[in-house]
Amino acid sequence: MTTQYDVAVVGLGAMGSAAVAFLAARGVKVIGIDAYHPAHALSSSHGDSRLIRLGYFEDPSYVPLLQRAYQNWRALEAGLRTNVLEITGVLQIGAPDSKIVSGTRASCAMHGLAHEVLDREETARRFPVFQLDQNEIAVLDPQGGYLRPETAVMGYLKLAAEDGAVLHFGERVTSIDPDDAGVTIRSAEGTYRSRKVIVATGSWIAELVPELREHAVPIRQVVAWYQPRDGFVTQPGRMPCFLRDEGDEGSYFGFPAIGVDGVKVGRHAHFREPIDPNQPNPPVNDTDTALLDGFIGRRLPAAAGTRANATTCRYTMLPSEDFLLDLAPSSSNIVVASPCSGHGFKFTSVVGEILADLALDGGSKLPIGAFSFDAMRRYLNGRAS
Repeated sequence: MTTQYDVAVVGLGAMGSAAVAFLAARGVKVIGIDAYHPAHALSSSHGDSRLIRLGYFEDPSYVPLLQRAYQNWRALEAGLRTNVLEITGVLQIGAPDSKIVSGTRASCAMHGLAHEVLDREETARRFPVFQLDQNEIAVLDPQGGYLRPETAVMGYLKLAAEDGAVLHFGERVTSIDPDDAGVTIRSAEGTYRSRKVIVATGSWIAELVPELREHAVPIRQVVAWYQPRDGFVTQPGRMPCFLRDEGDEGSYFGFPAIGVDGVKVGRHAHFREPIDPNQPNPPVNDTDTALLDGFIGRRLPAAAGTRANATTCRYTMLPSEDFLLDLAPSSSNIVVASPCSGHGFKFTSVVGEILADLALDGGSKLPIGAFSFDAMRRYLNGRAS
């Protein structure tokens, strides 16, 4: 006899693990299913650190969600009795009219967020690891920092299991079939029934959500770690996390020396190379390392010692680079959670709450109108016109 669940969560990476924890905490009969093991290397939820910041340059509409995310991250830490969110500040660097700098200042002004605007000389005095051009400034978000992704994912799964969630790993879902009474979920190992299903499968999302087959694109991302030339100025107390706007070259991000491998840097979306999510991540090559070696040598010379490590991971991008958190157009029994377009991990703690709301109530009081299928269609129609 097939067990009936209230909600099934397919994909237990960042968003799925948080969703199953929020659902279980509400007393919901929930099952979570993942094709791999927790925090595996083919996900987008590993690699020791993820940025978090309040002054969100992408769009001020993200800020209320971030404020809720900070509350939820601290609640997770209290439940786990361990640190997940570390405050280092985030320094956002570029020309005054660059997207990162102007967008950050706009978000801070609209929401009354604490921040400091530093000129080149003040930045060099306070944070000597950074090299700014004559015309550049920096905006310091003092509440920014980084998250520990593996700790977060494993922590949410731990709390979910303690609250009664059923968790299956190493089980790949092959089909999701909705009907008026609920959803049938099938894998090679079994068949499950639930009233609602949340699909949060990251780079595999288009395999189970047909509406995203032409729009959700997994791409290759590369990051590298460097043993710094100057270990003093690259410590977390002296070097904040950062974003840097390089104009036509795109934007870069980085972290102080928070682990044994040293300072971590990457370029957002790297070369935007599409990948097959069912194949291993392509290896790092000389073109990748030349890009990152050149950036750190030019912009953070005190950090540019020996490259200790480099690895590939993956983003899953929508054309607008926004999120998608909505009921599927084909069925209100299916909740779609993805893609997060390379900047979603910091929102994990609030997205889990939103997904639980969508599955149980069909909507959320949190502001998610910009992350709907309708919003995606409007963007695509505007781009085509």
